[in-house]
Amino acid sequence: MTSSHSRRMFIGAAGSAVALSVATATGLEQDPVPDEKGPKESAFERDYDAPKFKPSWAKEQVNRQLVQDFVIFAHSDLAMVQKLLDREPGLLNGAVDWGGGDFETALGGASHMGKHEIVEYLLAKGARIDIFCAAMLGQLDAIRNFLTLQPSLIDAKGPHGFTLHFHAQVGGERSSAVLDYLQSIKQVELKPIPFLRPKAEDKPKQLP
Repeated sequence: MTSSHSRRMFIGAAGSAVALSVATATGLEQDPVPDEKGPKESAFERDYDAPKFKPSWAKEQVNRQLVQDFVIFAHSDLAMVQKLLDREPGLLNGAVDWGGGDFETALGGASHMGKHEIVEYLLAKGARIDIFCAAMLGQLDAIRNFLTLQPSLIDAKGPHGFTLHFHAQVGGERSSAVLDYLQSIKQVELKPIPFLRPKAEDKPKQLP
């Protein structure tokens, strides 16, 4: 190792030590290295008059990491959904913005995965049902009423851009009538859904 390289290393280490000492002495801690894969809030500055109503923020917000975990578990894990909701009831209608305004709740995640048991559990706890969940559950009358009220909802997009047709498709036999109704209004190509395909071990074994 060259002497100049050694000096640079020493100076760098010394500088870090001094910065740490200053931060400790002043009661300020250095910010951790940001997680490049974590959420990043877009920059914003009002260019309009602020609302006259001033929220009091009397209660703490539910932890964002906890909301994120709850929504992820709701895609497939009923036991963890139950555990986390028992721990924090405020999670029930919590939403995560996955970026660009792609908001998703636990109910939304369970709905587009076709997880009837998780959906029914969340609804029993008071989750707010929407048109996408109704399509997955096969609620034909509700879908008809929604589309009579606002025909443009036929093109509505749920979390991750999943359509009403998609939600009716993942609902299986229970929502087949809804899917037929949606197709009668707007015919779309129904592509295979990978996670609905039977696993190899679930397929009947052929006799030798």
